[in-house]
Amino acid sequence: MKDYGLENRRFVVGGVAIAIVLVYIVRLFFLQLMSDDYKKNADSNAFFKKIEYPSRGVITDRNGKLLVYNQPAYDIMVVTREARGRTDTTELCQALGITREFFIERMEKIKRTPGYSPFTQQMFMSQLSDKEFSMFQEKIFRFPGFYIQRRSIRQYQYPYAAHVLGDMAEVSPADIEEDDYYQPGDYIGKLGVERSYEQKLRGEKGIQILLRDAHGRVQGSYQNGAFDRRPVAGKNLTLSLDLELQALGERLLEGKIGSIVAIEPSTGEVLCMVSSPTYDPRIMVGRQRSKNHSMLVRDSWKPLLNRSIMGLYPPGSTFKTTQALTFLNEGVISPGTAFSCNRGFNFRGLHVGCHGHSSPLALVDAITTSCNGYFCWGLYYMIGSKSKYGSVQNAMNRWRDYMVSMGFGYRLGIDLPGEKRGLIPNADFYDEAYRKSWNGLTIISISIGQGEVNATPLQIANLGATIANRGYYYVPHVVKRIEGEALDTTYTRRRYTMAGRSAYETVVAGMRGAVVKGTCRAANRSDYEVCGKTGTAQNRGHDHSVFMGFAPKDDPKIAIAVYVENGGWGADYGVPLGSLMMEQYINGKLSEESERKAEEFRQRRIAYGTRNR
Repeated sequence: MKDYGLENRRFVVGGVAIAIVLVYIVRLFFLQLMSDDYKKNADSNAFFKKIEYPSRGVITDRNGKLLVYNQPAYDIMVVTREARGRTDTTELCQALGITREFFIERMEKIKRTPGYSPFTQQMFMSQLSDKEFSMFQEKIFRFPGFYIQRRSIRQYQYPYAAHVLGDMAEVSPADIEEDDYYQPGDYIGKLGVERSYEQKLRGEKGIQILLRDAHGRVQGSYQNGAFDRRPVAGKNLTLSLDLELQALGERLLEGKIGSIVAIEPSTGEVLCMVSSPTYDPRIMVGRQRSKNHSMLVRDSWKPLLNRSIMGLYPPGSTFKTTQALTFLNEGVISPGTAFSCNRGFNFRGLHVGCHGHSSPLALVDAITTSCNGYFCWGLYYMIGSKSKYGSVQNAMNRWRDYMVSMGFGYRLGIDLPGEKRGLIPNADFYDEAYRKSWNGLTIISISIGQGEVNATPLQIANLGATIANRGYYYVPHVVKRIEGEALDTTYTRRRYTMAGRSAYETVVAGMRGAVVKGTCRAANRSDYEVCGKTGTAQNRGHDHSVFMGFAPKDDPKIAIAVYVENGGWGADYGVPLGSLMMEQYINGKLSEESERKAEEFRQRRIAYGTRNR
């Protein structure tokens, strides 16, 4: 009689055996073909891949003065698999002057780093001094798995232009995830030009493949270096900044909060970009960077904030030039159109104040005297012209289009990180704010650069450059030249506004009048013609002092915006500081009298409350 139980057990045993064999086959398949763990292990035993870091590109100003360069530095790297169990940690800590707690914490942090591999070099300590390097090098043979990596660190030659230059720091996990060029322990530009031109400056890493023996000792190059790759140095940058002009601007704004931006109208090159308070870029290098960065972050004066491109301010009366251009081009007024001003704009119970001057007056004199009433009337008639625009919404959006064409309301696109866009309201903005019940009187303050309008100092300086060019501008940029490359066409293409040249000539005449006999008389000179426009921007505390101008009138070399928080009238700080800056750039130096004025303004201090910082 057939034993079916025995027969079934035979099938079960056979099935189990087959399953075990299949598991082994699958496992071998993955180990040998799909997984690279053993390959990495074998390669790490046979080869030592040494990264060679390229020299980072140096940075100079427009006149060739060296601003940023490289100095040799030494990092200690570790291959954790080689160091495990073979290193006397007590002796290592003594050799490096660190505690055992630091050693344990650092090794644990390395293992948690994204992209960590026990077979590749990881950063253990960075930027050793020459003395520390020499002492450790004598003992490194005692510490298997630890290596010295030679690289360079940035050095900043002068205490100026920190917000433009930026700085370097160790890569974050996000940096590594975003770009596989980087590995833990690498450095990357964090701010300024160092950040925005990181890929140009960094160059390309090289690699040297060295052969090990059975004991892990390096025997020499693999196949005489046939597979080695030399590092490629980063590209050098020439900035558009004038170092002497930058230094003067930072001196003038000492102890004050504000910004000075100067642009070369014919190219859009930024000649200086001063943000105050500032800091010395030289404190942001070496192992003290983290400590100093934390100190700057905690500072209530916010020295890390680049107010030139991040500060949002009411443009004040400098904005009247945009209104004149818009009203002229739209046919709302002509150069001869006159409005009365009885100490301001007075209509239907609404009063916008103004200082005393002759009345009525035409457009050129309105710019010259900075008449509030004139531009309030202009906006009122434009927004209320239903016969031309059909509705206040259409008129408002037409006005907005002019402002945008002049560089307001959106980022200009400067080659620095962090630029803010400012605010130019449109019809939807006011429909939502006033539930569609509004008119020209409701928003009248935007005609004099107040109300909802906000702009950066860079945008105000760009307005000066656009007027200097009589109707076009180039996107402002701080890099003048990249070694071996042409600038992006973004920075070499003219951007035309919606206003015509004849409208600009009228505005230029008004700005020239402001310097000869109006609110900018302190900027008047005999050796070249200055055109300017003051601004006194209302504020919860003391008003902000603003100036926008350019020179010379018919061959403009420099356009400038000065913004001093709580500085009072535009003539108190804006005009004299702007005049000194233009003199420095056009003449190459200040006269003795101007030097005395510069020192006087350097020593002036403005009392700021906590809320103003």
